Amino acid sequence: MQEVNSSVEVEGAAEAAQLPPSRQSPHAIPGKTYGWLSHLRSYVILDPLIWLYTLVLGLLALPGGMLDPSGRRLHWFSRAWSWLIMKTIFSPVKVTGLEKIDTSKTHVYAVNHASAMDIPFLYVYLPFQFRIVFKKELLSYPIVGWQLKRSGQVCIDQQKPTNSIAAIRSAVKSLKAGMPLVIFPEGGRTPDGEIKPFLPGAFFLAIKAQVDIVPVALIGTYELLPMDTYHIKCRPLEMRVGEPISTAGLTMRDTEAVSAKVQKAMEELYYAELPAQS
Repeated sequence: MQEVNSSVEVEGAAEAAQLPPSRQSPHAIPGKTYGWLSHLRSYVILDPLIWLYTLVLGLLALPGGMLDPSGRRLHWFSRAWSWLIMKTIFSPVKVTGLEKIDTSKTHVYAVNHASAMDIPFLYVYLPFQFRIVFKKELLSYPIVGWQLKRSGQVCIDQQKPTNSIAAIRSAVKSLKAGMPLVIFPEGGRTPDGEIKPFLPGAFFLAIKAQVDIVPVALIGTYELLPMDTYHIKCRPLEMRVGEPISTAGLTMRDTEAVSAKVQKAMEELYYAELPAQS
């Protein structure tokens, strides 16, 4: 019996040795823990306040949206909602690199998608009106889905891309007319905080409109509020803005190369100052 137990222990140790080592979130704060007080603050104070902001401002925006075909009034409501959220979560924000961008010119802003907090973050810290490319699934969310649709955002049906032709044409037209666009080229939120491969054709709109692409890395939003939880962990956040990447003269054949270039730039921004992985 002792020999059997020893054999099981050896096999178990061998299997454990084959498993990849556990890894911290990319921007976790060393030694920082979030105990029961953090959970209590989030579930009893922060989450109810955010739901309240969403309900009240969403309902107030209803009549304004009916009479606002340009979406500018709804953009104001979205920024007010976002400002309240960012002030509520007690998370100081640092913005770097935005001074390098000529915001009077139209760009496509490619942003990593790590958290539900990414959109409020962008509404507050990108100092101009913009449109967002979002997945059709978000339309099913009460108030939020209506707000996205009425404010002129760009809805993409990833399951049936042909259903998105009108939205794509509208987005290209808006870009050419001077309206910046925000896209999440990973196609959805990351489950572990790491940057995921970009979707094929993520930069179709930028190439079609011949506008520069600006990589933007949001730091700490995954650790603040990852998927499948309502526990908001108050912590410092950062937005890092990279150099514009030109699409002048490029065609659809260059989509893959542009995608790889933007992803490399975003990863350099996102993983900067991290210790080398052994």
